[in-house]
Amino acid sequence: MNRINQLFKDNPQNLLSIYFCAGCPTLDGTADVIRTLQDNGVDMIEIGIPFSDPMADGIVIQEAATRALRNGMSLRLLFSQLKDIRRDVHIPLILMGYLNPIMHYGFEAFCKQCQACGIDGVIIPDLPFRDYEKAYKKTTETYGLRVIMLITPETEETRVREIDAHTDGFIYMVSSAATTGAQHDFNAQKQAYFKRIADMRLHNPRMVGFGISNRQTFEAACAHASGAIIGSRFVTLLNEAEGDAQKAIRQLKAEIN
Repeated sequence: MNRINQLFKDNPQNLLSIYFCAGCPTLDGTADVIRTLQDNGVDMIEIGIPFSDPMADGIVIQEAATRALRNGMSLRLLFSQLKDIRRDVHIPLILMGYLNPIMHYGFEAFCKQCQACGIDGVIIPDLPFRDYEKAYKKTTETYGLRVIMLITPETEETRVREIDAHTDGFIYMVSSAATTGAQHDFNAQKQAYFKRIADMRLHNPRMVGFGISNRQTFEAACAHASGAIIGSRFVTLLNEAEGDAQKAIRQLKAEIN
């Protein structure tokens, strides 16, 4: 069974997924960050592929991507850093990146390399659902990859149900129709959106991302979904700790617990 599916089967509540950008703050820290996050009880990890125009991301992750690219990070180098990661990492690993560098690498070659490294799924924010179904789904299934689709408060119910019916793994619930970035709390409108989706009784589990940075937002996400995805806040803490992932994740867990 794919590790993503196994995770939600075994631990359906209060899951913590962490995003970080490969190559930031240091070029060679990717594997160490992954192992440290696992050792500190993180349930799932999103490894960001740096890109020059990350349209769904706020300033924190934009700057992380820029720093990573200046450090010399590339998709080819990232795969080389991940080639032995499954020797001691057992939690689900997801690559999160935009279509341009993936297509430059070659989509099938990308999927094949993901399988070789033990990557369980991918998130490609600028891959339209229709294009995924028509042109890419067969390839990702061939290599055992779960393609995680994003929904927002503006996504119509028919599209949500269509995504639910034709994907596997989990649905990424974007907390608002905005870019990534830490927020102090979720207002009534956002919480109503969480509840509306929960009440749809979808086949796939859901994770909430964008804006989660403290106890209030983490608990609100977990109340209506299987857990939360934290990116910008962890990236900030990792930068402040100069790449010390142990210090960064301990600080983050103190903030959300």
